[in-house]
Amino acid sequence: VQLQASGGGLVQAGDSLRLSCAASGRASSNYVMGWFRQAPGKEREFVAGISWSGGVREYVASVKGRFIVSRDNAKNTAFLQMNSLKPEDTAVYYCAAARVLASSASVYDSWGQGTLVTVSS
Repeated sequence: VQLQASGGGLVQAGDSLRLSCAASGRASSNYVMGWFRQAPGKEREFVAGISWSGGVREYVASVKGRFIVSRDNAKNTAFLQMNSLKPEDTAVYYCAAARVLASSASVYDSWGQGTLVTVSS
């Protein structure tokens, strides 16, 4: 499956931003979607993930209560709603697809190209 992430930009602390990830290509039934981010000089980290049905959602502790992951399977699109953004959220955000929901990047076999989110203080 091919993934295309979009929606990044420059915002101020406290603002909101919604990222989208459009999936296309071969049949992609029952895949989970994950969002990762990589800040300059840091390793890529898991941010959020959602099961195929949307019934299971997981978040890294630093974004719980601020970020919401969702998906629209009819449109083959996943979303990451980011609220109350902080400067430490600044990173390149990637969407990824996998067969199982996990926080390890090695589980995900399809990746989007990344979209830059910059939060100014």
